[in-house]
Amino acid sequence: MSLLGAVHLAATWALVGLIWTIQVVHYPLFAQVGREAFAAYHRRHTRQITWIVAPLMLVELGTAGWLVWEGGGGAWLLVSLGPLAFNWLSTGLVQIPLHHQLEQGYDAVSQRRLVATNWGRTLAWSSRGLCLLLDGL
Repeated sequence: MSLLGAVHLAATWALVGLIWTIQVVHYPLFAQVGREAFAAYHRRHTRQITWIVAPLMLVELGTAGWLVWEGGGGAWLLVSLGPLAFNWLSTGLVQIPLHHQLEQGYDAVSQRRLVATNWGRTLAWSSRGLCLLLDGL
């Protein structure tokens, strides 16, 4: 495995672990914070998690593009580009707007929608990780 492939695999699997933690632990716990403390809690969560998620997503995207450009992956890498695109679109079009709604204060409908729609990203990142293992990355 090339260094580029190893970096790509590591970034993707770090995101797989992170998304499962967010999905199963963090987002459901939003409902337990309490209305008075929620806005501050959510702001801090969003600010701190961004320092982890954003670099990993950028490394994942950049190394995927580089691998495709160099022909460094096989068919499974190409298959994994679908879930990669889905994750970026879902993050930008669904999760970020829901977080903006929650910045205003706790809203049970938005919180439940965040949990429900995040299952798509959770499954997409998990399938990406599996695709990369099948590809030999």
